[in-house]
Amino acid sequence: MTFTARPTPSAPLAQFPSQLRCGRHLLDLSFPRVMGVLNVTPDSFSDGGQHVALDDALRRAEQMLAEGAAMIDVGGESTRPGASPVAEQQELDRVAPVVEALVRELDALVSVDTSCPAVMHEASALGAGMINDVRALERDGALAAAMGSGLPVCLMHRQGEPQNMQQAPAYDKPIEEVVVDYLAARVAECEAAGLRRHRLLVDPGFGFGKTVEHNLRLLNRMDILQSLGLPVLAGMSRKSMIGKVLGRPIDERLPGGLALAAMAVERGASIVRVHDVGPTVDAVNMAWAVWQEGCEASTRKESNA
Repeated sequence: MTFTARPTPSAPLAQFPSQLRCGRHLLDLSFPRVMGVLNVTPDSFSDGGQHVALDDALRRAEQMLAEGAAMIDVGGESTRPGASPVAEQQELDRVAPVVEALVRELDALVSVDTSCPAVMHEASALGAGMINDVRALERDGALAAAMGSGLPVCLMHRQGEPQNMQQAPAYDKPIEEVVVDYLAARVAECEAAGLRRHRLLVDPGFGFGKTVEHNLRLLNRMDILQSLGLPVLAGMSRKSMIGKVLGRPIDERLPGGLALAAMAVERGASIVRVHDVGPTVDAVNMAWAVWQEGCEASTRKESNA
């Protein structure tokens, strides 16, 4: 199926360029894209240890690209609830060879899931195309490193750190307002430092300091993020919100994840970050086709009024 630019729906979508410069790649955001997760850690919540060896990581990335992933998100630090911090050199040792191989052998658009300034610097030098930071460039030196990389950066909302973020998370305002306020503040700080707006994306941070109820409400009201006027990345693949609602273990969460991915697209997500690329590409493309038809029908009705 050939996709065209996003039509104008009855409620306006966020206005941002349809082409995002990611190093030497141009990412087309005129329709929703799928980001494949590649964890090169021994302790990630759903695939820890499976892709630690370089050849295993390369083959997995090759499979996800063949299934339709627009980019591969490489992570060398587990940020699952309860995870321990990773030393800078250890993260570099895990991530750098994989980034280099994906760029050299697959010409892949690589996103690096990191909060570490040294990893940002090294990954950009090796040809990575995006920085995906769960700490929204709050770590010392991260904002300067991101600026120096010349790459787009995804800023995510979270409460706390992996070691404590799921210990009775609570907020004094509705979760969607908290998320928008936090991301707006981080965007403003980045812009004030010289990181230009056209290089920024935002992620509401499902599962990062949020209860199941927070996550469900946040997804249901996720279109509020369009007020920021930036591309939205949503990651809910295999997360505990699916397990707790459906009573499913990690390896049985794909159907729930597909529903969430389709709902995220309907609510304005430009990128969905997932482990199961092939089925999600189909789900997202099908949801987009229906949503696009509805927008076109609305446009036809208005033009005939």
